[in-house]
Amino acid sequence: MKIINIHEAKTHLSRLVQQVIDGEPFIIAKAAKPLVKVVPLDAPLESQARRLGCLAGEISVPDDFDRMGGSEIGQFFGLAS
Repeated sequence: MKIINIHEAKTHLSRLVQQVIDGEPFIIAKAAKPLVKVVPLDAPLESQARRLGCLAGEISVPDDFDRMGGSEIGQFFGLAS
């Protein structure tokens, strides 16, 4: 994650806010000491972050998952008749 000093953050606030909106959060530091983390408001809190494997045993993936709809997809690309 990018660390920006407080003076640069004040100077380039509009550009930095747009970068956060585009998915690039950053940290503001003063005298090389990190002070705050800037993230979008709709970003989940670390305690709310989704974790891989949280649905283990709850769902199943069919064995032919990678072939499902193959003929229809092929028709879109002119590969199947």
